[in-house]
Amino acid sequence: MPAVIRLTRMGTLKKPVHRIVVMDRRSARDGKPIEILGFYDPKTDPASVKVKKDRAEYWIGVGATPSAIVRTLFKKQGIKVRA
Repeated sequence: MPAVIRLTRMGTLKKPVHRIVVMDRRSARDGKPIEILGFYDPKTDPASVKVKKDRAEYWIGVGATPSAIVRTLFKKQGIKVRA
């Protein structure tokens, strides 16, 4: 099962809030996640990001691939991401 760390959309119309989740690569964007790692709110100034650092590092260590946006969020939070 190839796992990927990506965003899933929550919130209402024109007020998006995203969860950072671990999912099977083949599942839908808003499908059932394996684990919820945190959240991202782009509408606040500055954008709010909260991540469970230890779990994110575990999933990256196991081989889960973060999406491009999640990779950027992790780097800003100080989580090491493989290149």
